[in-house]
Amino acid sequence: MSTVTNVQPDHFEFDEISEGEIATILAKYPPERKASGALPLLYVAQNQMKRQTGSAWVPTVAMDAVARKLEVAPIRIYEVATFYFMFNTKPIGKYHLQVCTTTSCWLRGSDDVLSACKKATGIHNIGATSEDGLFTLSEVECLGACSNAPILQVDNDFFEDLDGPRTEALIEALKRGEYPEPGPTNGRHGAEPEGGRRVLLEETGSGQG
Repeated sequence: MSTVTNVQPDHFEFDEISEGEIATILAKYPPERKASGALPLLYVAQNQMKRQTGSAWVPTVAMDAVARKLEVAPIRIYEVATFYFMFNTKPIGKYHLQVCTTTSCWLRGSDDVLSACKKATGIHNIGATSEDGLFTLSEVECLGACSNAPILQVDNDFFEDLDGPRTEALIEALKRGEYPEPGPTNGRHGAEPEGGRRVLLEETGSGQG
């Protein structure tokens, strides 16, 4: 059983960091269109919960605070927060492991990545949190980085070109309090072919006299 419980706080107020971020965000919208700031303000609320509690989620009282900032009915914010998967409406672990299992990642071995996540964390079911409260495991749709499949998203970072052993090593590093460099885990640079570039190997002049 997870140590993370779905206890809704009684109160939420934006802190000084969040207020600064909100001011910057709302300055991008005409006053009569500030309701369009629902998505970025929900991110602000979720990030503040991460800072304050170690768990990135948006409780109902935080949604209400967003609604007050945007001067809309709370239901408008509830609809947005419950529609998009990137907003967590219940507490999660310190690290959110999001395994892409859509076609490209599946063909490249996402089953091994998912199995490694379960083995390394002790999580048995998708959506559950590990006993130590460190990890929550989710299965997600295409993350848009198919050239570097399979992908594991940890919080907001992509770890690419994974297999079972590299996934386990990544999770063990997180357990130790380390945070490896996001990106390819097999030595490739960006989305270049494995083994390095095969074209445009030499720099040439501009051709201008």
